[in-house]
Amino acid sequence: MDGDPQNQNSQVLKVHLVTSTDSPQFTLLGEALSRTSLVGLDAEWKPVRTLQALFPTVSLLQIACGDCGVFVLDFLSLPLSLLSEPLRQLLVSPDILKLGFGFKQDLVYLSSTFSSQGGFDKVEPYLDIRSVYNHLQHNNKHVPKQIKSLSTICGEVLGFSLSKELQCSDWSCRPLSEEQITYAAMDAHCLLDIFAVFQAKVAKEGDLIVKTTAFSNPDASLGLKELFRNHDMSDKVLRTQFCEASTIVQAITFSDATWVTPLGGGMIQKPSCWVTVPMDEALLKVVKKYGDRILLNELDRKPKTSKKKGKKQSLINGISKENHFKRFDEWQGIPLSDPLVGGNEYPKFLCDVMVEGLAKHLRCVGIDAAIPYSKKPEPRALIEQAQKEKRVLLTRDAKLLRHDYLTKNQIYRVRSLLKNEQLLEVIETFQLKISEDQLMSRCTKCNGTFIQKPLTTEEAIEAAKGFQRIPNCLFAKNLEFWQCMDCHQLYWEGTQYHNAVQKFIDICKLSD
Repeated sequence: MDGDPQNQNSQVLKVHLVTSTDSPQFTLLGEALSRTSLVGLDAEWKPVRTLQALFPTVSLLQIACGDCGVFVLDFLSLPLSLLSEPLRQLLVSPDILKLGFGFKQDLVYLSSTFSSQGGFDKVEPYLDIRSVYNHLQHNNKHVPKQIKSLSTICGEVLGFSLSKELQCSDWSCRPLSEEQITYAAMDAHCLLDIFAVFQAKVAKEGDLIVKTTAFSNPDASLGLKELFRNHDMSDKVLRTQFCEASTIVQAITFSDATWVTPLGGGMIQKPSCWVTVPMDEALLKVVKKYGDRILLNELDRKPKTSKKKGKKQSLINGISKENHFKRFDEWQGIPLSDPLVGGNEYPKFLCDVMVEGLAKHLRCVGIDAAIPYSKKPEPRALIEQAQKEKRVLLTRDAKLLRHDYLTKNQIYRVRSLLKNEQLLEVIETFQLKISEDQLMSRCTKCNGTFIQKPLTTEEAIEAAKGFQRIPNCLFAKNLEFWQCMDCHQLYWEGTQYHNAVQKFIDICKLSD
């Protein structure tokens, strides 16, 4: 059922998937790097569940190049031997400032991926977006630095948050979905937008005298000057306005330099190194004052082992950790027909903060799924809630499993990473019977149930006064409205409802 529509921040982003060194996209990447002095870097790899003897293999490298868009290099398709030297020179080019978010780990995995080509040992000049964020928040160096996610930083600086649902997807599977490619590209592109806010702020503070920053529109600089003269960059409305306006600000210089194409025709023997141009004065001052570098040592190149030789295994209730956690790969809990977990083959669940998105998916298929009372609950609080409400606790937090003895086998560790896969795992593990009639039968907002009788349009308008806005276009459609008995949220069978029903019919394979 449809709820109140929300406006979401969106922008047109050019994304180039590079799968071959003789492709137009690869040529365009060289052209973009020949006229930019600023790039955002990010990498993706298949998630590693446990510590292992080898680092994960990097599947994608994203290079954001301002107006030229984001180039997503598919390392599973590209010949690494031909990319090694160009990438090494990009990472150490003094003409290009590299932006990243905790990029040292990415560099470690990149170096391991390219180990047969000698790997990589440094990135310079480099600027971490976490340092940029701390400067935007505090000028006082004595104020403790804040550790926040990239999504949170985007929300505070740019006015919108990045969705991290696909962060742990399997990046080694091909073909990549459009959602995966867009997600990867946005992670790199947002670094440029955050840096643009940072550069404008330090310019306003007089830290840097900006003389040569190029604008795609010569008349736009006056508007931006006026924008920053009368406002504080901490203002969220201004940050959103700046995010929309940031497309006219470029921290790059353009020249007639061209992409040096590989020698010969037909089969490419080896790409020439990417040609770069010196930084402009404004960006050079940023590098001199705020720039940093990443250096890898020998210890960084060696994966950390999970246990030291000869060290005694940790025990949980007399059972080794390894064997203890294996117990939760299969459900060991109370039979589903037991009244303690709801009876009627429909157990009630409590999804902790690590699988909170799973709770909404369970509600969409008609399953009672609650979330913790607080956003950061202590383990004991979670357990008390599960016991009080007679729920099975779903989690991905291995540390919670040590409290299993308190809940009498009512904790299940979810293995899947994506919400759709988690939903299928829970349905299969607990042998839940899902029917089409159950779909969208619970309030996705609070987990409540709907009133028995639908409301007419007039009744819905009255119920929504001062609480919820109903789009005017619905009044003439003679729709039925449903109201949650707990939070009073109104729903109706609009386009979003039908799309959601079809989505879960497909996920649960109800049409088979």
